[in-house]
Amino acid sequence: MLTDVILEDDRWQQAALETLAETAARVTLSHLSLDPDGFEIAVLACDDTRIAELNAEFREKPTPTNVLSWPSEERSPEEPPQGGEEGMPEELGDIAIAWETCQREAAEQGKPAADHITHLIVHATLHLLGYDHIRDADATVMETLEVEILGKLGVANPYS
Repeated sequence: MLTDVILEDDRWQQAALETLAETAARVTLSHLSLDPDGFEIAVLACDDTRIAELNAEFREKPTPTNVLSWPSEERSPEEPPQGGEEGMPEELGDIAIAWETCQREAAEQGKPAADHITHLIVHATLHLLGYDHIRDADATVMETLEVEILGKLGVANPYS
């Protein structure tokens, strides 16, 4: 398995997060010509209270957010990771995703929660690979990749 999901909030079971995360991360890596079996990602399925604590600790923003990611090392899209050897996958990093915020955002945007969650996992996986959206040009690259990957997953363009 590429993703190791830790369910801190049982409500994530009803969203089938383990399947959504595994599929979204695999398709993201495959889209970038990386072998998903050579990597590992830890996913913390939590609530708004927990993600607010993490957001405060790591970003000095003591409020809930939808998803956070922590790459295991600095990466650049220009130099993709190689992947671990057989049986010893390379750790890409960690993702945390918050139940209440994800559900609220999906409802506000009028989209299925599964589609929104899939988008957030794709987005966070790209962050683990060194993509960001701080500068406009980088945001365009990242959003274009997200739309391409989500299209492969049957998820509508979240930016249209």
